[in-house]
Amino acid sequence: MTAAPSEQPGSSLPLPSQRLAILVADLYDSVGKMREDEAGTIAAWTRFIEEVRLKTVPSRGGKIVRTLGDSLMLVFDRVPSAAAAALELHARIAQFNVGKPREKWMLLRIGLHVGEVSSGALDIYGAAVDLAARFMQNALPGETWVSGEIRDHLVPGVDADVEDMGDYFLKGVPGGTRVYRLGPAVDNSTIESSAHRLANSLRPGIAVLPFRCLSGLDVHATLGDALADEVISHLARTAELHVISSLSTRSLRGRAITVDEVGGHLGAAYVVSGGYHDRLGRVRLTIELADVRSGHVLWSDVFDTTLQDAFDLDQGLAPRIVKDVSRAVLSREVERATTQPLPTLESYTLLFGAITLMHRASARDFEAARGMLDELAYRHGRMGLAYAWLAKWHVLRVVQGWSHDRDADSIEALNHARRALDSNPSNSLALAMAGLVHGYLRKDLTAAREHYLDALYANPNEPFAWLFNSTWHAYRGEGHEARESCDMALRLSPLDPLRYFFDSLAATALLAGQHWSQSVDLARRSIRANRSHASTWRTLAYGLVMQDDLEGARSAVQHLLAIEPSYSVKAFHARFPGSEGPMAAPWADALRRAGLPD
Repeated sequence: MTAAPSEQPGSSLPLPSQRLAILVADLYDSVGKMREDEAGTIAAWTRFIEEVRLKTVPSRGGKIVRTLGDSLMLVFDRVPSAAAAALELHARIAQFNVGKPREKWMLLRIGLHVGEVSSGALDIYGAAVDLAARFMQNALPGETWVSGEIRDHLVPGVDADVEDMGDYFLKGVPGGTRVYRLGPAVDNSTIESSAHRLANSLRPGIAVLPFRCLSGLDVHATLGDALADEVISHLARTAELHVISSLSTRSLRGRAITVDEVGGHLGAAYVVSGGYHDRLGRVRLTIELADVRSGHVLWSDVFDTTLQDAFDLDQGLAPRIVKDVSRAVLSREVERATTQPLPTLESYTLLFGAITLMHRASARDFEAARGMLDELAYRHGRMGLAYAWLAKWHVLRVVQGWSHDRDADSIEALNHARRALDSNPSNSLALAMAGLVHGYLRKDLTAAREHYLDALYANPNEPFAWLFNSTWHAYRGEGHEARESCDMALRLSPLDPLRYFFDSLAATALLAGQHWSQSVDLARRSIRANRSHASTWRTLAYGLVMQDDLEGARSAVQHLLAIEPSYSVKAFHARFPGSEGPMAAPWADALRRAGLPD
């Protein structure tokens, strides 16, 4: 499958193009199976293709582009549908293997990628098609390999389980390509479920889903996200409510799931949802509040405004919606938030992209995120949000081992955190990031603790403040407090796109309470999502040593050294924020036993 020219043969008109999710599948060892039983293989493959045509394609909203011998190609408008179809194809082909010995099984290899393709009368063309085919050719029998672009559109635990396979050099593709393996969605959380914990909490959880565009074409692309974020930022000031992070609620955008399923995934007792019409600068938003437990709609309303007035800090949509939602849930008026979301939709898109790229495993994507955040800071320097994320960017640069000058990055991170707080001393995210800089890079746990407490006072629903606070307790050997804080962080952002980072720090927190098995499970889940986060391998090694699994611990240390070859016990002591606390000596001893050089 090669990229076609930009025009159809014999025509001067360019081929129409669109962005699609491309699924390429083939039957593994089809030649051998034909040689052993040609008639049986052809009959089974024909029935399988017919099932795909009549059942899989209509139910998943896809289209068959081609079936050629032992292979087929499908396309989808939505990535989650393509991922679901890939999993379904494996399940369907498995039905033909029942009662047969393993060596006679029919197994598929599948590749998935999303990108721009050109459509001809009989086929589709483009580099994206080639890349999907390369993934398929390298996948093992029974596997689906996908790109990072596919991974970014999937919600772990809802759409699928996505495992980071590392960088691969694919034939015909210059440079290394990050590859992920797709599996069925599983809920393997080792922390008590969010829904159960919230059911026993005095503060009910509330989730605000991105508002759907009801006008056909979504001209502004992120307007629904931005409107929902406005509501979330105002609700988050209400100490009586657990407000689910916008990064988690945004993960469910476009999913055909019930209110009950939303509540189960997010651990929320109430769900705010709705849709809007956007016509000639005027916005009509229809919104409702539903009780997850009963499924009943408690409140609904219609709001008409202009696009400009929708984001007015005092008279916009969010304060009016918050007032009515608060009356329905709490029977009282909620204080208006003082946070200032970015005023333009283009900047929201810039911010979302930067956060996603910053937490990918690729150094190239990480550097691209820095450019986006710099642009955001240039546009909105007085608001401080970009500087808070820039502070974290420098911390992650050190954590990942990509820093050429740890001291310089420490100074830059602290300067960015200070600039964010200069613009808004009550910015909970900036306070949390400032605490992270003091604690992780400068090893000043006293200053870190003060910032975490200030962040939680400013916003009790800031998941990063709870997450970093959990590691502060862990460094001091306070296992119970560390577990409670990390549990709160995971509860407030249960489907966060940065879940690997939450899982990694939660695994560290659990070590302080000697929850070895649970820590190992969380570390492994984090690694499945991002194999290049060096500190997670260190945490995993420690947990495995404490479980007397020295072989597994040595393997974890080898992965750690592959990421950062110069890492050592001495480097651990130099970097570990709790180097003066009770956790440093046993941790260093465990790493030494696992094979980390002194």
